[in-house]
Amino acid sequence: MTNAAVGAGHSGSAGHATAAPVQLPLVVAAEHRTAVAALRESYAALPPGAPVRLAKRTSNLFRFREPAPKTRGRRAAPWAGGATGLDASAFSRVLHVDPAARAAVVGGMTTYEDLVDATLPHGLMPLVVPQLKTITLGGAVTGLGIESTSLRSGLPHESVTAMEILTGDGRVVAATAEGEHAALFRGFPNSYGTLGYALSLTIELERVAPYVHLRHFAFATPEAAMEAIAQVAAEGSLHGHRADFIDGTAFGLEEIYLTVGAYSEVAPWRSDYNGQSIYYQSVRGPREDFLTIRDYLWRWDTDWFWCSRPFGVQHPLIRRLWPRRYRRSDVYRSMVAFDRRHGLSDALTANRGRPPREAVIQDVEIPVDRGAAFLRFFAAEVGMSPVWLCPLRLRSDSPWPLYPLNQAEVAALGGHKGLYSTSFYSEEEFWAAYNGPAYARLKSAYDPEGRLSGLYEKCVRGR
Repeated sequence: MTNAAVGAGHSGSAGHATAAPVQLPLVVAAEHRTAVAALRESYAALPPGAPVRLAKRTSNLFRFREPAPKTRGRRAAPWAGGATGLDASAFSRVLHVDPAARAAVVGGMTTYEDLVDATLPHGLMPLVVPQLKTITLGGAVTGLGIESTSLRSGLPHESVTAMEILTGDGRVVAATAEGEHAALFRGFPNSYGTLGYALSLTIELERVAPYVHLRHFAFATPEAAMEAIAQVAAEGSLHGHRADFIDGTAFGLEEIYLTVGAYSEVAPWRSDYNGQSIYYQSVRGPREDFLTIRDYLWRWDTDWFWCSRPFGVQHPLIRRLWPRRYRRSDVYRSMVAFDRRHGLSDALTANRGRPPREAVIQDVEIPVDRGAAFLRFFAAEVGMSPVWLCPLRLRSDSPWPLYPLNQAEVAALGGHKGLYSTSFYSEEEFWAAYNGPAYARLKSAYDPEGRLSGLYEKCVRGR
């Protein structure tokens, strides 16, 4: 699956959001301090030189690592190379929601599913909610995230006002846009856990309405779709429909839909895409729809966009029999990981005498004025469909050093690639694209002994 994030320029705001510190309830604060102290002790106790990774129940990465070697019938370690799993489960909860300040303090391992469940009762949500339930807040900030509010609200890290980070050298530092650790604050996005781990994050929230009113607009050419995205970026609406949310689905060069959503206090009807109906198929018509805000946020998760197809879950009979609680992206991802570990699909393909298959799962960011050219290139050279389109722009003009969104075939079109899936850069190309000098300075300052993997080693070499 390829996601094309269409960059529409900067929003022109003055800089990163600032807010008064959110005070934790005393009991919560004490519990959190205890958890921080315990994690520091665990980190300090790890064998010198041993590679370190967070022990996580789920993952949304598609940089699959080779299985670790077996020892007496059991795996020697959770990851190849014997990396040690650092238990950060104590940081998987929402610490506090402050409705008056429209802010929350959240553990870095907290999933967006849990975060949304904590904020919606207050009529609030994070400014950007990535599309899959088990993406964690810390993961979205250090690894980048995107969704249909990104054209007006940027990326998840842009609504973070403070971070508490366990650095590679074992310190726990408080990083904000100003102050001693401002460079780490700005360099943390796109560092993928190679500088440290976010233990808590203070984030902005926004008011929501109970429902989202959707309109699906059809376009017969990529050029027309890109012109409409540019219009929404400039005007905040399309054909009179307010664009609180906007994304798109390209089934082909002559069948592209932009879905524009507006908050609504009422809903003449409410659709449900958690059951037998499938969301991505609905964008072809009817042209108008209503969802609860919660169902809208997770509209893609039930079918993992459209990737539930290989499991047969979109067949009406199988869908009825497949338990509703297992129609989730993390379940499908676990099935893919199991298949990768045991080579089941590869063996079946070989037995049928077919050549090996390659999974194409990528996120790329393309300037809006080059978006049509990219879609035409992709259709001609790769030919997979659908393609998800998600317009975005940064909230501020202040740079994020490790992920500059400047105004592949992607590089030839002035684009960037997200690093959550497989990458094939040479070291020279990689550091030219992702600001090698800035990363080297941060690595030297916060992980001088290299306890954590390097960014190139982790994202390209798969270590």
